Amino acid sequence: MRGVFFTVLTAAGLVAGAAQAEGERAGAFDYYVMALSWSPNWCAIEGDAKGSEQCDDRHDYGWTLHGLWPQFHRGWPSYCRTTEAPPTRRQTGEMRDIMGSPGLAWHQWKKHGTCSGLSARDYFALSRQAYDTVTRPEVFRRLDKAVTLPASVVEEAFLKANPSLTADSLTITCRDGFIQEARVCLSRDLDPVPCGRDVSRDCTLSNATFEPVR
Repeated sequence: MRGVFFTVLTAAGLVAGAAQAEGERAGAFDYYVMALSWSPNWCAIEGDAKGSEQCDDRHDYGWTLHGLWPQFHRGWPSYCRTTEAPPTRRQTGEMRDIMGSPGLAWHQWKKHGTCSGLSARDYFALSRQAYDTVTRPEVFRRLDKAVTLPASVVEEAFLKANPSLTADSLTITCRDGFIQEARVCLSRDLDPVPCGRDVSRDCTLSNATFEPVR
């Protein structure tokens, strides 16, 4: 990993993927993308400005679950037609420990969970199960100050901590010069699968900012 830190990589922004669909039939998708967001970076980019509770100093969030997204091999469904009832306040509140806020849990259900074909209860249970299947590298929680590093280092850390993952089932994204997310592609049974072409576009920044847990 040390050698990678000193490798000069070409900096490039993340290219947008295929256009999403809306109002698709629930349950019609090919695989899941689980997005893990580094909370301190999200707070630096937008959470602090919004006064998000997730960014309050009393919390020590690291890798949080942004969402579990049904995905097509090209593109993705959203806001699907479903007969399932929306989640209760209790159900969204119970996701706070891994998602940072009930509001995010509600939004993820509305935009993505409705496409899973599952009830809100089962979708959140599957989301938690997916989150628990991936080991979040502890090395990043040991940082005591902001650092800059190649995005490839974050990918290597995830691959080392998760031998079942391969480079084609994991994508690291960046936003505004920060490491943004680790996105893991999973089957309906939560086994690692290759990401589709519109997902597998890794950030290639060689000097992405990585904030420490507060």
